[in-house]
Amino acid sequence: MSQSDKSVCEKRVFNELFDLNSESLRNYLYYQCGDMQQAEDLVQDAFIKLWNNCKKVLFEKARGFLFAVAKNAFYNQQEHKKVVLKFSKLPQNNTDTETPEFQLEEKEFMDRLQQAIADLPEGQREVFLLNRMDKMTYKEIAASLGVSQKAVEKRMHKALVKLRKTIKNI
Repeated sequence: MSQSDKSVCEKRVFNELFDLNSESLRNYLYYQCGDMQQAEDLVQDAFIKLWNNCKKVLFEKARGFLFAVAKNAFYNQQEHKKVVLKFSKLPQNNTDTETPEFQLEEKEFMDRLQQAIADLPEGQREVFLLNRMDKMTYKEIAASLGVSQKAVEKRMHKALVKLRKTIKNI
């Protein structure tokens, strides 16, 4: 059976998609959010959405569909968290032996670095995180995003140039 003949609505095919993609999708989301439970929940939600839309999604496009759905759900959760954090104060944990000035500088650097990554255009950020956090090769990234390997290389190059420039200014 060729890939174009496979129907996502068939239980066997759906299970195959789950086996092939659930771990890499979970890892991708975990590296985005840093919370394994949240990542696993997002993966489950993405597969539920795939099942509910199985007649509309081609087998070849299922991986891209899963990543897009999960990524959008994650971004929606992040936006919600920003609104919640805006109205609450986070407790400070100063149990480290570092000086308060060092801790402040380190926190500011990490905040700026995270913001610099967040400020990358979506394609560059996605390629950067998949490569650096999930250790995917350019070829694997190209296949999962449905773009050429050259496009992945170009996005990574641009992301690194922007991040280096930003870090020099920090």
